Amino acid sequence: MFSTEAYLTFLTAVIVLALSPGPSNLYIMARSMAQGRQAGYAAASGMAAGSILYVVLTALGLSTIIAYSPLAYTALQLCGAVYLIYLGFQYFRQAPLHQPCASAQVSQPTYKLLKQSFVVELTNPKTALFFLAFLPQFVNPEGHLGVQLMALGLTYTIVGFISDLMVATLSGKLGRWLAHHPWFERWQDRLSGSILIGLGSYLVIQHYTER
Repeated sequence: MFSTEAYLTFLTAVIVLALSPGPSNLYIMARSMAQGRQAGYAAASGMAAGSILYVVLTALGLSTIIAYSPLAYTALQLCGAVYLIYLGFQYFRQAPLHQPCASAQVSQPTYKLLKQSFVVELTNPKTALFFLAFLPQFVNPEGHLGVQLMALGLTYTIVGFISDLMVATLSGKLGRWLAHHPWFERWQDRLSGSILIGLGSYLVIQHYTER
């Protein structure tokens, strides 16, 4: 197995990465502000499930297909970006023209949020590439590689999940506070939709500028 020093170094790096603003944080924030803290928790759980699947694929070596197949990588990346844009437009569709009740929040079934967030994470090939590039730096070549990769990947998922729960809690409180202000009450769904559309558009633009 990997040494204690290597694991602590990995854990420190993962905590820093989890606390750094990124696409997953923006996605969780949009969900939480628009639909409340519980929706953010469901979104975080769905993304964690997708991350766990990538951990298993990485440990089994199957995610190398994505890493070394430009077509598969491009397809997943673009599908994920388009899906985020689609979810953003759904917020605009459900945004009411007038909201006479300041405390109302649009809700969706938990299973639907879990499924959508699972797809968002699963269509992010950079998760697999991150695991392939980052995790092997901390393994002991003389130990069981599969077990070590699973342990490191699960550590990354757990830390990221805790970070996402924190983002959901804070964003949910912010959304609830702003919902009592008429100017935000009317634009709450539109703001969340704009975040998702902007995130998806950014991923598309980033893909073509990196080519």
